[in-house]
Amino acid sequence: MSSGWIEMAAARDHAIRYGFIVLLFGLIAYFAIAADGFVSPQSAVFIFQSVAITGVLALGVTATLVVGGFDLSIGSVATSAMMAAAYVMVVLEQNAVVAVIACLAIGVIVGLINGWLIVYMRVPDLLATLGMMFLLVGLQRIPTEGRSIATGMTMPDGSVANGTFSAAFLALGRHRFDFFIPNLIPVSVVVLLVLAALIWFFLEYTRFGRMMYAVGSNERAAELAGAPVKAYKIWAYVISGVFASIGGILLAARLGRGDIASGNNLLLDAVAAALIGYAVLGAAKPNAFGTAVGAVFVGVLLQGLTMMNAPYYTQDFIKGVVLVVALVFTFALSGRGKG
Repeated sequence: MSSGWIEMAAARDHAIRYGFIVLLFGLIAYFAIAADGFVSPQSAVFIFQSVAITGVLALGVTATLVVGGFDLSIGSVATSAMMAAAYVMVVLEQNAVVAVIACLAIGVIVGLINGWLIVYMRVPDLLATLGMMFLLVGLQRIPTEGRSIATGMTMPDGSVANGTFSAAFLALGRHRFDFFIPNLIPVSVVVLLVLAALIWFFLEYTRFGRMMYAVGSNERAAELAGAPVKAYKIWAYVISGVFASIGGILLAARLGRGDIASGNNLLLDAVAAALIGYAVLGAAKPNAFGTAVGAVFVGVLLQGLTMMNAPYYTQDFIKGVVLVVALVFTFALSGRGKG
């Protein structure tokens, strides 16, 4: 092989490995020049807040991608958790601990049901989680007849909801830590970083995590090797459900109410972040670090477009273009290199 071909192959490998990181920094540089105020503490806070919830949900999706599955119900699980937190504190007048436990229980139950449908009932993952998404969208509207939950609202039975969100619960979504400048890093970002580190270590350095990758790459071989494939797949959907519930808790804490329409874009943004993660550092597989970078990319992109007054109806199109380009770099170019 000539030196020219070797140099071209090396350049392609570098483009696949580092191209998306370069694109991220290029995007930041572009918005810094084109959008007034993009490089400011206020802009950073908005990006951090949007990245946190999207990133937490995307990490849950990553767990299902690792075992060769996919979870379309994460957005509705997050919204259901948000509504449950509001209902427990505002309508039932319970404390924050009870609300958090209720939200996490929703995630576990939905994850178990999804896993059971996929593993034992042999329903395809897309259909099972899509059905669960519709079920939850309808279920979360029933207690209030489709209305958002806020202090002082009149319930369907004529009673008035007099409960309030506790200060400790609201701090999860509204408190900010000092970082070089006052009030820069929201608590939700710290939660994201902790969860990302935990799921990264779990998937990369524990036997359970490595076996999940083995199930995703070759389920039959893993089964012949004696791995409890069904258990691994169910656990992946439980992890996804719990992470989606945590995202719903953070969203409820940030809004301070149960807003029935606030989770409309959570699914699309989280899926985009998880799939973009395939392209980060040429991983070509679902991974926690790539997902976190993908969430940052989505947050930067949306904040920059918003500050440039781009029409809202173009944002999903632009996210789609970025996602397609990322996946082309990941699979088409890396596949050609292996050929």
